[in-house]
Amino acid sequence: MLLQGSGTAGPWGWLTLLLVVACTARASELTFELPDNAKQCFYEEIVQDTKCTLEFQVITGGHYDVDCRLEGPDGAVLYKEMKKQYDSFTFTASRNGTYKFCFSNEFSTFTHKTVYFDFQVGEDPPLFPSENRATALTQMESACVSIHEALKSVIDYQTHFRLREAQGRSRAEDLNTRVAYWSIGEAIILLVVSIGQVFLLKSFFSDKRTTTTRVGS
Repeated sequence: MLLQGSGTAGPWGWLTLLLVVACTARASELTFELPDNAKQCFYEEIVQDTKCTLEFQVITGGHYDVDCRLEGPDGAVLYKEMKKQYDSFTFTASRNGTYKFCFSNEFSTFTHKTVYFDFQVGEDPPLFPSENRATALTQMESACVSIHEALKSVIDYQTHFRLREAQGRSRAEDLNTRVAYWSIGEAIILLVVSIGQVFLLKSFFSDKRTTTTRVGS
């Protein structure tokens, strides 16, 4: 079971949490907010010789990058990347114990990040118990297995498309905000220049008063 470790993100940063536990295979998907100058760690109990996969992606914030680090029970670094937008790492647990992986935004001074990760522990159990024996599957069972695998692929594609859509929407909103600020600045500059031109033209066409001095005899 995935456990949240101590970090500086705080409970207010959670957006969504999906925890799926099925027999020997576990998959944890989490989307959370990582503030600037913050670090968030998670812990997972893993049995030796279990195949695991860590996949993450930065959805919003700054340059869409984050530091990621994965450590074993003995503190050995299994994976370490700096300022990555997205990545996937697969490993096999070398021993029993608690594995820790952390996401860091400590290099950012004012930009919050929204990070998604999917941590899979173990492999999915067989759909039919007969797969463990040397017996052939029936045509219906084979069709069910194929449909099951196809549905898992569909779920993965849907997840990636949702992440890409969220990232694209964030970039579009950021671009829209910048364009709005730029338009306001252009309007102010245009107004100042127009007023200056009015006063300049007015000074050209204003009547100049002449002063006549009479000298008495």
